[in-house]
Amino acid sequence: MPVGILIVTHGEIGEELLSTAKSTLGGSLPLKCKALSVSPSCDPEQQNNKAQKLLTSVDDGDGILVLTDMYGSTPSNIANSLKQREDIEIIAGVNLPMFIRVLNYSDLNLAELKEKAISGGHDGIICCTEGKKIYD
Repeated sequence: MPVGILIVTHGEIGEELLSTAKSTLGGSLPLKCKALSVSPSCDPEQQNNKAQKLLTSVDDGDGILVLTDMYGSTPSNIANSLKQREDIEIIAGVNLPMFIRVLNYSDLNLAELKEKAISGGHDGIICCTEGKKIYD
């Protein structure tokens, strides 16, 4: 069974990541993926309840990778409230290269997929005027 993905972000960022990934990968995604959009005026407790339901909807038994945008923000706090089991990993700083890398390695287990997500996020940061990565 594959790992499930839940994206928790400000506004519609997560939905846009899903939409862009679908169009990039030919219309379908190789993993169960859902997004939770968090607005500035949201009730965090209500959003936590929604997040729990979405978590259940992507859970096929091999773990869940939760991707969120900015560490310390409301979406990140909601994502971090989901860490109630050993088979849930949470990564902040989601970007399109990270998400596409995760989807391209959909056969990996949760620990391996977590590492691919982090490397994909890092490797996707490139100074275009210099044509090279910003970090080593």
